[in-house]
Amino acid sequence: MIDTAIERLSPLIGVKSACDAVGGARATHYRAHPVAPAPTPAPTVEPPARMPQPRALSASERATVLDVLHSERFVDLAPAEVYATLLDEGVYLCSESTMYRLLRERGETGDRRQHATHPATVKPELVADAPNRVWSWDITKLHGPAKWTYYYLYVALDIFSRYAVAWMVASRESAILAERMFAETIRKQRIAHGQLSIHADRGSAMASKPVAFLLADLGVTKSHSRPHVSNDNPYSESGFKTLKYRPDFPARFGCIEDSRVFCDKFFTWYNHDHHHSGIGLQTPADVHYGRAGAVREARALTLSSAYELHPERFVRKHPEPPPLPQAAWINKPADSQENPTQ
Repeated sequence: MIDTAIERLSPLIGVKSACDAVGGARATHYRAHPVAPAPTPAPTVEPPARMPQPRALSASERATVLDVLHSERFVDLAPAEVYATLLDEGVYLCSESTMYRLLRERGETGDRRQHATHPATVKPELVADAPNRVWSWDITKLHGPAKWTYYYLYVALDIFSRYAVAWMVASRESAILAERMFAETIRKQRIAHGQLSIHADRGSAMASKPVAFLLADLGVTKSHSRPHVSNDNPYSESGFKTLKYRPDFPARFGCIEDSRVFCDKFFTWYNHDHHHSGIGLQTPADVHYGRAGAVREARALTLSSAYELHPERFVRKHPEPPPLPQAAWINKPADSQENPTQ
């Protein structure tokens, strides 16, 4: 009780008077309420004055060096060249590094000319909403009978229908052969001027002038993948994977005729019998030549008959065949609303 009374009175009349008033000992009060000593400020230590470097150039010597470097004789020379020239003449002003340091302090060591800047390659964005709008083509190697011998398979695919509109096996990669293949295929597919775009990577045959001139004459727009970006040409890569993962694809072909016979059999199957998951399990030929709608209607009738016989087997909804493709993209934009079929 005494300590509490001292605590209440001491802010008003001081600790000594409060202790005298209630009859308490000051020592007892101070032991119960020790007062923390005021923090002693850290002594301020003045940093020692920086002594000038005895080896440093004086202001007049620095000005002399800069005058020499800025002179008409040396203004276009590197400090190393100035340093060596002066030494040959029996003159030493300062070291080469000091010349660089003096110029750097004045911002005079940067490149004098602007360097060429190469903007990022534009990502190709192509869309096909019908057959013969965008073709993708590429060349792949087929192993020949001996080591380091190859045959070259040229393939052009319609990205909307996945139909192989053209293929060819040759003994070499040639722009002239590619030009002939496209000239014949464009004529056979009756491509109108301005109707078609052809996408490829940047191989020598794909980027060649003969092919470019032919496509320009026929009103065909050409597009190329970005350098070192393999997924800019996904349709051709997927087609080659389907080819090389076939169970009867050989490790090596005995001759070029063997490779042509195999590819003829493969592309007949691929175009007319292969039910492609990317186009609603239709065959590429049915989509390419407009028969997919009738095929889907027939499938819908079959599924409806199955539903009528056993509706309990279809729990969620009435069965429907896979939808037909609406659009196929190469690098679909993020804000596009079209339905991709990749």
